[in-house]
Amino acid sequence: MNNIHIPPIVKNLLIINVLFFAATYVMQSKGIDLSTYLGAFYFDSSYFRIWQLITYMFMHGGFTHILFNMFALFMFGGILETRWGAKRFINFYLITGLGAVALQMGVQAYEVYQITGSVVHNPVHIDWATQMASVGVPGISEADKNTLIGIYGFPMVGASGAIFGLLVAFGMLYPNTELYIMFIPIPVKAKYIVPVYILIELSLGVARVPGDSVAHYAHLGGALLGFILVKLWKDKNTFYDYYE
Repeated sequence: MNNIHIPPIVKNLLIINVLFFAATYVMQSKGIDLSTYLGAFYFDSSYFRIWQLITYMFMHGGFTHILFNMFALFMFGGILETRWGAKRFINFYLITGLGAVALQMGVQAYEVYQITGSVVHNPVHIDWATQMASVGVPGISEADKNTLIGIYGFPMVGASGAIFGLLVAFGMLYPNTELYIMFIPIPVKAKYIVPVYILIELSLGVARVPGDSVAHYAHLGGALLGFILVKLWKDKNTFYDYYE
């Protein structure tokens, strides 16, 4: 029986994510919410800390969230790390993760500006003891109040932005690889799956469906940085023709 080979960076990322996930639940049982310290708050929020730009990538909102992200990291990350080497792979992973949070915060800044006329208004106060929030902007709608509370009071968590970067890189480098997708009974080539997935994320981000807490623009930010990096790093001797 062959042993499953997991490259070192992917293996360490898997371990770190699982440890963060376990720590989240252990600390939660003691009344401490790690996501308020390690998740990424909007940069104008009073809860924002600079280290959150990195630590948010290792936090997850639930078992399903971490399961799908780690499965994708294992499936696609191992192939890409083997191709690129450890140093380039970890650079790619972190850069796409930073690109994800940058685009998400950029969109949040636009939303804050549309409501308050400034990107650094910081009008939200949250009493964590009572879970009550107040918004110091008179004359705005209830929907706008909820938008501001969501931006200032709730952090972004998850490796999904970096995972989208890996997905895009895989689709560009191995476009004709056939993949099985849930609920689709036949294999589909990566070069078809990836663009469709990106378009779905874009449409969901633009639609702003009420109750949707997924950071779709973070996914798109990771995908965009992934696309740019692969284009910059491409090896003309072995790089697949994207339009092949």
